[in-house]
Amino acid sequence: MAEKEQTKATEQNSSNSVPDEPKNVQELATYVQSLLENMQQRFQTMSDNIISRIDEMGDRIDELEKSVADVMTQAQTVDDGDK
Repeated sequence: MAEKEQTKATEQNSSNSVPDEPKNVQELATYVQSLLENMQQRFQTMSDNIISRIDEMGDRIDELEKSVADVMTQAQTVDDGDK
């Protein structure tokens, strides 16, 4: 008896987590449109995050290039001073 109650509860929980299935063509079209909009929003968010990270990497590379140039200038100055 406990197994039947657990099975029934599991079936109810799984049916509650599944969105209502479309019952006609109009509902299906609306459902698909909603899914597509949701996917578009997710892709846009991911794209924005990727672009932001690329911009950050570009800034870091610029800073690194400047630091290397400064070190090279300092090393050249030291070499010139030793002569």
